[in-house]
Formats: sequence, C-alpha cells, structure tokens
Amino acid sequence: MAEKTPYYITTAITYTSGKPHIGNTYEIVLTDAIARFKRAQGYDVRFQTGTDEHGQKIEEKAAAAGVSPKAFVDGVAEQIRAIWDMMDISYDKFIRTTDADHERQVQKMFEKMLANGDIYKGTYEGMYCTPCEAFWTPSQLKDGKCPDCGREVKPAKEEAYFFRMSKYADRLLQYYEEHPEFIAPLSRKNEMVNNFLKPGLQDLCVSRTSFTWGVPVSSDPKHVVYVWLDALTNYITGLGYDADGNSDPLFQKYWPADAHIIGKDIVRFHTIYWPIFLMSLGLPLPRRVFGHPWLLMDGNKMSKSRGNTIYADELVHVFGVDAVRYFVLNDMPYDNDGNITWELICDRVNADLANNLGNLVSRTAAMSLKYFGGALEDAGCAEPVDEELKAQATSLYQKVAAKMDEFKISDALGEIFSFLRRCNKYIDETAPWVLAKDEAKKGRLATVLYNLAAGIQVAAALLQPFMPETAEKIARQFSCPLRAYDSLNDFALPAGAHVSEPVQHLFARRNYKEVEEQYDALHAAKAAEGGDTQPSKPEAEAKAEKPAPKEKKGHEADFPAEISIDDFAKVKMQVAEVIACEKVPKADKLLKSTVKIGEETRTVVSGIAQYYTPEQMVGRKVIMVTNLKPAKLRGIVSEGMILCAEDAEGNLQLLAPAGDIGSGSTVY
Repeated sequence: MAEKTPYYITTAITYTSGKPHIGNTYEIVLTDAIARFKRAQGYDVRFQTGTDEHGQKIEEKAAAAGVSPKAFVDGVAEQIRAIWDMMDISYDKFIRTTDADHERQVQKMFEKMLANGDIYKGTYEGMYCTPCEAFWTPSQLKDGKCPDCGREVKPAKEEAYFFRMSKYADRLLQYYEEHPEFIAPLSRKNEMVNNFLKPGLQDLCVSRTSFTWGVPVSSDPKHVVYVWLDALTNYITGLGYDADGNSDPLFQKYWPADAHIIGKDIVRFHTIYWPIFLMSLGLPLPRRVFGHPWLLMDGNKMSKSRGNTIYADELVHVFGVDAVRYFVLNDMPYDNDGNITWELICDRVNADLANNLGNLVSRTAAMSLKYFGGALEDAGCAEPVDEELKAQATSLYQKVAAKMDEFKISDALGEIFSFLRRCNKYIDETAPWVLAKDEAKKGRLATVLYNLAAGIQVAAALLQPFMPETAEKIARQFSCPLRAYDSLNDFALPAGAHVSEPVQHLFARRNYKEVEEQYDALHAAKAAEGGDTQPSKPEAEAKAEKPAPKEKKGHEADFPAEISIDDFAKVKMQVAEVIACEKVPKADKLLKSTVKIGEETRTVVSGIAQYYTPEQMVGRKVIMVTNLKPAKLRGIVSEGMILCAEDAEGNLQLLAPAGDIGSGSTVY
C-alpha cells in the first residue's frame, strides 16, 4: 500500500484574553473543512491549532481578575478548546504556548538567533499599544492612535533585544517572486510588498522587561521573549522541532507546513516576521499562507464595546452545529469580508438547508418508502432527462476539488448546492407522484428514485468536510457508508443501499420571531446564573437602528372581509413563462425574472430568493398579475407580480397551471 502524502495545516493560535466570538471561530471551522477534505482525498493530514498565552495584556487581565496569569489562561484555554470541540473540529494537536516543551524550544531558538548575530540588545523608545502588544513610531500612528486597533497608545522606553529584519528583506522578496502562491489572496501579497518590504523593514523588538508573564531569555532572565517570536514558533514546536538538531520524526515528516490559515489582520506577522525567523534558523518556509477576510456583524467588526458580538455556542443553541458551520463557510467570500446577523442565518437555514437539501432528502426517502418499501433499484428505464443529472453528479467532485485547492470554500459549497438544486429540478421534471399512478411506469419510477438517491450520496460525501454530522445522517438514511472520493465518477449506489425508517428531516424551517424568543430565553437564563451579560439581540439591533422584521402572515384577518365581483374583475391574471432569471445584487431575498406573456416580454422582481434559485425558475410557467402598476425595486422596474401561496409556517410555493397551457393564457 502506497504511503500517504503528508499535509500539514494550522490555524493561528487564539489569544487567551477572553472568549472567542463567531468571527474568531470561523477560522477554525474553515481550517477544519480543508483538513477534512484533504483527508477524504487520501492525504495524511496533521491539523494543529491552539492558544497564545503570554504577554502584558494577559498579565493585566489576570491581575484585574485577582488570579495568577497561569490560572487565568488555563480557564480561557479550556473555554476555547470546549468551543472548538463543540464545533466538531478534527484537530490533531492543540498546542499552548505555556506548554513546557514549547517554552524550552523558544528559549533555545532565541539563543541560537542571538549567537548568529540576528538578535542584538538595544533600547526601545516609542508609542506602545497594550491590546496589540505593538510599538509604533509617531509617524505610524493614525490620528494619534494605534493604526491597527484605533486604541490609545502610551509612550514607553525600555531595554530590549531586537531582530535584524533588514538582513533578510531582499531574500524574502526574492522568495515572494519565486513562489507566487506563497501568499493568498493576491491582494495580501501586494500589501506586504508595497507597504512593508519596499519601504524598508525596521528591526523588530523581540523582548520586554516591563512585564514578567512570558518566556524568560535564558542568558538574560530579566527579559521575556516578546509575543511574535514566542507565538509564531508554535507551528514547529508543535511538531517536536528541536533547535539543537534533535527534532522529532513528526517534524521531519510534516515540515514545511502546507498551509497556515490566518486572519487578514496578522498576514504581516506570518509572511514577513515568520519567514525571516525560519531563514535565521535555516529552515524551509511554509508553502502557503492564506489570510482570510473578517466576518462582520451588520457590516461592522465585532467588538464587546460595540455590543455587536455573537458567540458560536449561542448560535449552536438556536440552530445546531452544522447549520452554523454551513453559514460561516458559505457566506464568507474568498477575498472580501462576510456579514452575519441572526436574520441572515435564519433565512439561509430556511432556503438552503430546509428547502433545498432537507426537502430533497426527505422527499426522496419518503417516496422510496411509499412506493417500494425503501428498496432502491435501477430498473434500467432511462430517459434523456437522466443524462444531465448523471453528468453533473459525476463531474461534481472535480469542480469542488478545484475550488478547495484555491481555498475558495464558499464557491466549493456553491457547486454542491447548485447540484442539489438540479436534483430538486429533476423531481419536478420526472414527477414521481404521477409515474406512481401508472403501473406500467413502475420501472421508470424505480429508476428515477434510484437516480435521486445516487445523486444525494454524491452530494453527501462532498458535504462531509463542511457538515460532518449531516452527511452521516444522510448516509444512514440510505443505509450506506459515505462514498470515497475516488469512486464519485461512477454514478451508482453502494451495494445494499436502501431507505431506512423513519425518514430523517435534517433541518426544520425557522420562524424568525421564534429564533428571537429562543435567543432571549438563553440570555435570560445566563443572566439569572450571573453569567454573560451581553445585550439581547433585540437590544443590540435597536442600537443599530435596525427595525425588527415583520412576522409573516397568511391568515384571513389580513384581508378585507368581502370584495365584489367588480373588484376581482379589475385584476388581470395570465400564465407567464420564465425565460431568464438572476439574483438582484445586494438583495438576498430578490430575484429578477424575465417572463414571456404570449408575444410580450416583461421584467418582474419577486421576493422569493429564499425559496427558489434562478436555475429553478427558468422554464417554469407561473401565474402572474399583469395589470399591476409598475414599481421600481432596487433600481429595477418590475412590471407585474408572480403569485405564490404561503402557509402559516412560512412555506412558500409558486402558483402554476396544472397542465400544459400556453403563456399569455388568461386566468379566471
């Protein structure tokens, strides 16, 4: 058996100043999805995460809490690890910078750099930002404050050791040129070159004497090793690197790292400081550093002081682990910041997970049980409409893998959910409930349900890195293991596959008002226990002057008790055929459809994007009010109204003619 190719991937280690919010948690979920995908591809994956536990900020927080720094970081590190475990993170190593073996190697590396002349002693005088643990010259300040976080800075002067960054600047720039894939996205690389390398690197302060909570310098114990030389080296100490040359076989196997996954705010430290430290130690550089964007709350960076912080455990309490994993992975673009609100998550769960994925699985399983007792068999009754479904299924892995290789995770998920929508369209095209009425078409019905189940199994296998529990549930529903990736070019079900009872309903549709009530009950319980005092979501939204969404209504009290036949006669309704459809930019709920009404073509904007995709709309015949006064929505003139039905739970269906009738036909 051939030996698997090693693949080493890491997150940035999380600073133990407090509980991480969902924006921090996004990084670990992102990295986990990549690690799981690589394992499924057959790689020997090593996935490392952990906590950064030294520094002046920690020392001050511990003093304020009346505990020792070690006791303080022990508590926060335990909390961070619990959140990672709750999010179903498959890490292999959780490192802490207070681990004895890590601290010992930091001391050794410092002395090695000191001995080879890369570190020297001097005096630092400048403006210091405690939250960022960074010194700044007056010219680097922005409006007199820290250019990174915008907080106050204080003058500071102390003896310190410095690293000669300029010694390696040209060599690093050459490495950039020879390895264009080293920094991703490309915009991050351009920023490093233009803002830091070309203007000239300043020597870096790598020790402090004004606080004691850190790794002492062996040869000068009144100094502690400054944050980045301590924190960044975790990527090699976690593999058993030894500065004396006696490294663990793990280091020989997995270094250099294949990918460091980090936030865009610390790209400079990972693509300038870290490579230079490695050059000083005579070690190869990591293959890629991916600086992901931020997850914003209503367009703003999350901050406790702003009262706009959301935590992963709160979201999981309301929506479940896989729904939260899906949202943060799906709604975070490759290069631009993403956005999160409770309402956005609710909409995404309803549209993608309940309507698209959940309904597809439950409908297929239910029909298989109803018509064949759960048996799944290809009766060989194929028709041309099957070929497109099969072609998309067998090409799906390659499409997803290509996106994953570029770390375009949202796009990879988009390929899977586009295929799921194609499966739903296949149900509409084949109409199994109609086939079931004709005994002569039983073979065709069996083939259709087999094809659906086979397509679902392809999607389930590819969903596993993103939504592991959901993928396993789907596999159990169809009584078969998740398929191996090297088998996905074959459109077939594993032997013995059948639908087991009861039918799984993977995701329930959520009413936003109920979500609000559940959230508020959670915080009321925490407040009663003397725990988290974060403002409830309605309070936070009020601060942002965001109106609460109106409850959906579909009952008779919303309408006049009676109208006359003359009133009804004023409404002209016709059959329209959708010939083109697209999403309206920056409007999550709107679709722009081009419809044909007889020989006439019109544009209609409809608030149905949570329920139907553009692909599902094209080719449909719908019922439309055609004498409605045109209205402008998001700058688009809408020339009518497509009619839908909505039940009390918010489930929505387009109204359509039951049989084949031409567009332009009048509805009476």
